[in-house]
Amino acid sequence: MRRFSSFSKIIITFLVLFHSTIMGSNDLIQLSCKKASQGDPNLSYKFCVSSLEANAKGHSLDLQELVVISLNLTVANATNINSTISKLLKDKAFDKFAKECLRGCSELYADAIPTLQEALCAFQSKDFAKANIEVSSAMDASSTCEDGFKEKKGEVSPLRKENDVFFQLNAISLAFINTLASI
Repeated sequence: MRRFSSFSKIIITFLVLFHSTIMGSNDLIQLSCKKASQGDPNLSYKFCVSSLEANAKGHSLDLQELVVISLNLTVANATNINSTISKLLKDKAFDKFAKECLRGCSELYADAIPTLQEALCAFQSKDFAKANIEVSSAMDASSTCEDGFKEKKGEVSPLRKENDVFFQLNAISLAFINTLASI
């Protein structure tokens, strides 16, 4: 894969931040997601674009608004995961170990919601460092949840997909926050 020169990175950052006179929302989303996915091998460009485009239709956006959208998506996702966990806990197909893991995951996601809300407040106050810390903290819920299931040989997490989506949404928020913080 070809690496961007420092000059190219500066140009991309400039275009992302000052797009309003030269590009539309979808262009900003695609450019921002491209930059973010190039900076993080765990972040899917396609996922980033599809998540944001589905939630930004009809809006004229800047990068700060994309951060707000991505953080709100992440809070909604954590809430949905907790709802999924509640349903799984009622399923008799899971043994005691799996149910304990699910309860642990539920606590992690319940804690992630106010943490992400705090990140949003910090971001809106232009405290990018605190927003970064809060999002990073919330992001750990997905990997910690997965790790709980791995403690028993052969146990498969029923939340693998949900944990991956949550991780991706947090990675998007972090990448965009870090872009703004670097200016």
